[in-house]
Amino acid sequence: MSFNAVTAAPGAVAQVFGWHRVRVVLFASLALGLLISVGSAATPVLVWIARALIVGLGALMAFGVAERWPVRLPAWVGRWFWQLLALVVAVPLAALLAYWVTVGGNPQFVENPARFIGFAQLSFAGIFFGLWIGLGAMVRQRETLARDQAMAFELERSELARQALDARMRLLQAQVQPHFLFNTLANVQALVEAGSPRASEVLGSLIRYLRAAVPRLDDSSTTLAEELDLVRAYLELMRIRMPDRLQFSVSAEVEAIEVSCPPMTLLTLVENAVRHGIDPSEDGGRIDVSVSAQDGRCRIRVDDSGVGLRATGDSLGTGLATLRERLQLAFGREAGLRLTARETGGVRAEVEFPMPRRSA
Repeated sequence: MSFNAVTAAPGAVAQVFGWHRVRVVLFASLALGLLISVGSAATPVLVWIARALIVGLGALMAFGVAERWPVRLPAWVGRWFWQLLALVVAVPLAALLAYWVTVGGNPQFVENPARFIGFAQLSFAGIFFGLWIGLGAMVRQRETLARDQAMAFELERSELARQALDARMRLLQAQVQPHFLFNTLANVQALVEAGSPRASEVLGSLIRYLRAAVPRLDDSSTTLAEELDLVRAYLELMRIRMPDRLQFSVSAEVEAIEVSCPPMTLLTLVENAVRHGIDPSEDGGRIDVSVSAQDGRCRIRVDDSGVGLRATGDSLGTGLATLRERLQLAFGREAGLRLTARETGGVRAEVEFPMPRRSA
């Protein structure tokens, strides 16, 4: 890569002549010019300051170019050494240029020993201050680089964690889909095998239900309003299958229906109540679904008057266990799922989580 290509690269000039670097060079050049002018009454202070400024800018340019060029150095040459070497070489050359500019041509050091002494003082002082300033700049640069890398690693770690969380959520949701669909199809199969004349009606209701439900299964979130529609359709389907053994009610507060939640949250609770509460009971039973909002939290309650926990056990089934994990992935520890036995018989399933609103 050529010198011009390096300096013309995007951001190269801004990196070499960044305001922080230029500010340090201006301050150091002013101090250097004032320091040397103390012992040289024959030369005006402003001239020494101008010379020191030229030396400072020359050293800055050499330091910055060596920072980027060449792109690759031999293994035995450290970038820091290359930058300091460039600074040491550049300072006397810049001092020579400073004298050429301030005296209006050839400085004639041989004919004017005092001028040569001033040139030597400027060169040695420039190298001394330049090396220390260069070392400080490299330390600061490495601290900034380490901080940026740490931040980049943290951002990458957060992104990987988010992707893993999304993948886990989709895996759990994929487990919910066949679990629910196979249970529903098993109900239809039982009617067909029994030769029930209602099998065709139930199958038609199932088809209408699936047309509404399946497109939502892959959504990352839904609202309780959509969940309530699915629950009503599901319970109507189940009531067709067992008209004399299932009664239900569904109610929801207006403040809660637009709350976001993982898909199939409410439906999983209701399906569990039908399968483990109402179906095993000879007399059937009733399911009451209620959704409410209070103190920034959403509460879902599904009561059934079925066989209760004594018959099904107090452990979570596959559907509820998966739902609990999905809620924890979505809301963390702020979400909860619990089953309790009702005093009048049956089971109460309750879910509680914060109330995030679905983005418009």
